[in-house]
Amino acid sequence: MLSTAPATPLTPPPGMPELSPLAVAAEQVAALAGRDAAAVEEGRRLTPELAAEIGESGFARHFVPRRWGGSAGTFTALLEGAVQIAETCASAAWCATLYAAHGRLAAYLPEAGQRDLWADGPDVRIAASIVPPQGTAVAEGDGWRIDGQWSFASGVDHADWVLLASRPTGADPREHRIFAVPRADVTVLDTWHTLGLRGTGSNSVTCEGVHVPAHRSFTLADLLPAQPDAARCHQVPYPMVAALMFAAPVLGGARGALREWREATAVRRRVDGRPARETSSARQVLTRSSAQIEAARLLLLQAAQRADGGAVTPLGAAENQRDAAMAAEMCVEAVDRLFRTSGIRGQMESDSLQRRWRDVGAAAGHAALGFEAASAAYAAAAYGGHA
Repeated sequence: MLSTAPATPLTPPPGMPELSPLAVAAEQVAALAGRDAAAVEEGRRLTPELAAEIGESGFARHFVPRRWGGSAGTFTALLEGAVQIAETCASAAWCATLYAAHGRLAAYLPEAGQRDLWADGPDVRIAASIVPPQGTAVAEGDGWRIDGQWSFASGVDHADWVLLASRPTGADPREHRIFAVPRADVTVLDTWHTLGLRGTGSNSVTCEGVHVPAHRSFTLADLLPAQPDAARCHQVPYPMVAALMFAAPVLGGARGALREWREATAVRRRVDGRPARETSSARQVLTRSSAQIEAARLLLLQAAQRADGGAVTPLGAAENQRDAAMAAEMCVEAVDRLFRTSGIRGQMESDSLQRRWRDVGAAAGHAALGFEAASAAYAAAAYGGHA
């Protein structure tokens, strides 16, 4: 059976602030994710009840501007909440994190576009497929007409809106324009058949001649400068936080894998009858893996705190990208080790450790967590343009 064990709080070290309200609310999301774990895995998408709970618990509104009833929250709080859920279900945490992240992106729409999304309340679930730009966009009247297919729109089955990106025909070829489209205006294709993160429902969507008014569009370049007089979460450039939000479910999944491995090893006996937990090899696996996962936690916590209050500089952004990529790499290494040493039981479909292994590997494989790109960005910033 898939694990339904409760998530462990991402307890801060002594002297650090208590868990945020979002992290506390995440406990209820995690409990529901545990209950629905089998249905999420088999259905390749969240259950309607789980998606609704994610939206209503505060994730969808987390980065929505306060004037629309949103929280304009912190990256540290989102990290805490996402890790909490991912200890039970990485797919649910992935969708929760991205619903929050996409709300932050939508806050860069013109005022009228924001009103279209949030006039009736901030708990609006937004899916997205913005990197790379796909489909076609042609200027039409007071906006654009978009057509084509976009891949990997996580959580789109339960979304209210979708952000889609294209390079408009006849415009600057470097322009990367993002369009906010009602979910009812797109067709969802059943394309998400994967090894890991099966429950994210990251399906493709298509549009046929959908008109998007100008006030429901902005460019990727708009995400770089700070918004004047905005909350801190809207003054942080996209490169400083993108990798962090993808890394949060990786950390939570690794913490869940460590907990399950430790619990299983505590009662397992070797073929010679000795308790597995008393062997030198098991002790080394536990110690090395737990240290790597804890180091990853500290890296991501540092990155979140830097985003919440550190200097917004090219070096700060590169450090966050570096820390997220390194944290993901350490989590993958730790979970690989746990999986390899779990015995034949860990290979069984009925054992949840193999799901952890699949989910952590799939999440860490996202392009935003690529170490090559992170190292290039960090070297360029660290050498001051002389890399």
